[in-house]
Amino acid sequence: MGVIFHVDLDAFYASVEQIDNPELQGKAVIVGALPGHRGVVSSCSYEARRFGVRSAMPISQALRRCAKGVFLPVRMKRYVQVSQTVMRTLESFTPEFQQISIDEAFMDMSGTERLYGPPLQAGKRVKERVQTATGLTLSIGIAANRYLAKLASEYSKPDGLHFVQAGQEISFLDGLTLGKLWGVGEKTRERLSELNISSVESLRSFPLDILCSMMGDASGRYLYRACRGEDPGIFAASPKSHSVSSEMTFEKDIKNADTLKRNILELSEQVMHRLLIDNLRTNTVVLKLRFFDFVTTTAQKTVKHWITSSDEIYQLAQELLAQRWNGSTPVRLIGVGTANVVAPGQAIQGELFAEDLDKRRKVEETVTHLRQKMKGVKLTKASLIDRES
Repeated sequence: MGVIFHVDLDAFYASVEQIDNPELQGKAVIVGALPGHRGVVSSCSYEARRFGVRSAMPISQALRRCAKGVFLPVRMKRYVQVSQTVMRTLESFTPEFQQISIDEAFMDMSGTERLYGPPLQAGKRVKERVQTATGLTLSIGIAANRYLAKLASEYSKPDGLHFVQAGQEISFLDGLTLGKLWGVGEKTRERLSELNISSVESLRSFPLDILCSMMGDASGRYLYRACRGEDPGIFAASPKSHSVSSEMTFEKDIKNADTLKRNILELSEQVMHRLLIDNLRTNTVVLKLRFFDFVTTTAQKTVKHWITSSDEIYQLAQELLAQRWNGSTPVRLIGVGTANVVAPGQAIQGELFAEDLDKRRKVEETVTHLRQKMKGVKLTKASLIDRES
């Protein structure tokens, strides 16, 4: 049996703001678009969540729910910098490491017991080392596969540590509501309710063919495996040396185009900053969509030059969104990534107008550097500024 850790930083952006500014400790911190501008909540502290504020919520709605909250702009450079520290700390524990997004990762800890002790002891060591390095808390779920580990990390947030031991999988699942099954969104729960399926246990009583006939093939197969604690295969690993990506799952299915595009912009910035920090180059953008019915689609576009900015990734991802989304089907997960990534020293094809592209990349690197050094000054490219409502 394997030992998989799912590591999830608690309220990441908001927590970084509270660490950087101790006066924000204990306050309702909401990171994203500023009030009076179009946009959504990127992250919020647990104090803000008590008012019903959630990620991907329109900022106007967050303001109505939490008028006394502290609203802050996204400082992507800072978050990526802290994320890099966290991820390198995690990677020091095991070579079998997979970063999923800016604030979560999987660690295959199979066979490391002699080094770090049994799973719970190892989990405590991971948490302590990250907190020492960054001041941040994180939640860790431990199980035999990625799906159960993901569920376990959500089980006792924030600052959680939960181990689903062999033989306890079904009892663990039966202690969850259907809404706690990762990937089961609002539309799916509504359909299950119509079928009088109200618990994980009752869902498990249906044979695969019946579930597929009632829910559709993709959804039926996903639910059949999920309610049994089997990994539906949604976290397939990809070689780190060939791709950089980031994704987010919405708490409620999204069908608002502005909300999707705002999150694509944020993911594009995450990916570009990671490329810059590691001095990587790419010419291919990948978009991943998972719809409410668990149907998943990906699309990619390759250009004839190295991509030099986050807004270029954003524009290409928007083109891919227009190709793969009809504008109305609810979206459960969205991801932005790059493929054909090359590291320094790798053979690369010469480019026409290479000098101009290098200038654009240097501008992006300069802006990134200035954001880090001039913390009191907000630098935003004109193309990315939110317009007034």
